[in-house]
Amino acid sequence: MGHRGRHRRRRRGRALRAGLAGTALALTAAATLISASQATDADDPGALKPLTAASETAPLRLTEDSVPGDALGRLTEGMGPPVGVGDVLADPDGSLRDAADCTDEERRALPVEPAATRAYCWPGHETDGWRAGAVTTSGDADEDGRWGENRVILSGWSRTTGTAAEQGLARVAFVNAGDAGELRYTWALLAVPVDGGRDYRGLGSTVSGMVWYQDKLLVTTGRGEGGALYVYDLDRVQRATVEGTSVGRVPGGWSAAGARYVLPAVASYRTTGAGAPRPGGIALDRSTAPDSLVAHEATPADEDGPTRLWRYAFSTRPERTGLLDAVPVAVYETELTHVRSVLSYRSGWYLGRMTGTPDERGTLWRQDSDGARPTRCGADETHRCWSGEATSLSYWQETGDVWSQSGRMLFALPLASVDRSLDD
Repeated sequence: MGHRGRHRRRRRGRALRAGLAGTALALTAAATLISASQATDADDPGALKPLTAASETAPLRLTEDSVPGDALGRLTEGMGPPVGVGDVLADPDGSLRDAADCTDEERRALPVEPAATRAYCWPGHETDGWRAGAVTTSGDADEDGRWGENRVILSGWSRTTGTAAEQGLARVAFVNAGDAGELRYTWALLAVPVDGGRDYRGLGSTVSGMVWYQDKLLVTTGRGEGGALYVYDLDRVQRATVEGTSVGRVPGGWSAAGARYVLPAVASYRTTGAGAPRPGGIALDRSTAPDSLVAHEATPADEDGPTRLWRYAFSTRPERTGLLDAVPVAVYETELTHVRSVLSYRSGWYLGRMTGTPDERGTLWRQDSDGARPTRCGADETHRCWSGEATSLSYWQETGDVWSQSGRMLFALPLASVDRSLDD
């Protein structure tokens, strides 16, 4: 029986959000406030500018490329029957630590204002040589916030060190978020079938954006993968059978660079127009009809031009669950530069911006057709209160929380607290 047969709306149990130790976050905020003279960000990007000309919207039309069914079948024949999310969660690799047990250096990655209300850190031995990327949750996957019986967070990571074959690999941690006091995780390697499903290779890209919608996981990629948006089926998780650093078919079975599970891509999207922007961060917007995926343009660190934002609707056809319609339904331009994360809800676009070095704090803006406002740092003049390295925003509508991660910290805070922190 598929997940939809088991998946019914249930009365909400214990609230997902649990208060953090106030002293731990207060110390973090006090230790990391940057002086106004160093961090004031007074530039006002103004209102979003709609782009409606065909020359501006047509290049964003998507081309969909599906992995042939016989290739996926051949891979399953070789690796064994796929498993579901529940099976992966029941086989954890380890646990995250609560913020109170994290080091001061790790907690420096948390935003100052608005403050996180839940925060956890990843073990160093599991994440050394890897860089945190995007976050999505079962709050994206289904409106009641569960996948089957489980509340789940998916955390994306990219390899930054190691051998030439290891660098650039991408993996996802399946985090069991049912117990706020103990988050357990299991790693799965992101892969792409090759040779007609007789083998697979690792996805060779940073993971700057992820959205889990229905039974599909959509992942943005960098230039190494041609800027594609890859699609994974969460009902098609495969088990690796051989430990080791290799990826793919090896003597005696299948290896996944140390992970015990593999997610093979089932499709990919690419923009078709010459000079079309490449998506960087992405997020789900459940406030539209139908639900939609929003994206910000991936831009080089040294680029000072405006940034494009756009939206695709999710298909409402039953045979295309979790897949996108090809034509963008809205395109905008923002004067904000160095955008690294995006979220859209109702009329507002929330944009995380980072300038300077990774050690410097970023700013978080809310922008719409009327103007733009940044979150403020209490009574300080600076607006650089956000986490400098955070590259993802994911809104869990059922709980009202926004999830993100930065450095080794995975954290959440209410969207309402973001709105309250906006500078008037």
